[in-house]
Amino acid sequence: MTTPNYIFQDEDGVFVAVCPSLPGCVSQGRTRMEAELNILEAIQGCLEVRAEREIAVIR
Repeated sequence: MTTPNYIFQDEDGVFVAVCPSLPGCVSQGRTRMEAELNILEAIQGCLEVRAEREIAVIR
């Protein structure tokens, strides 16, 4: 499954990554690359928990 992720830099200079198709799936990093890697890890964790709890993923 591919899903669009949004990355923006907040007022403190931190890069925030959001996966809108997984509510609450947000991560951050000091660099854009770190935020990208962190959101991928967060997505994997969110999907694992949803699978364990049999929660549907919005597509």
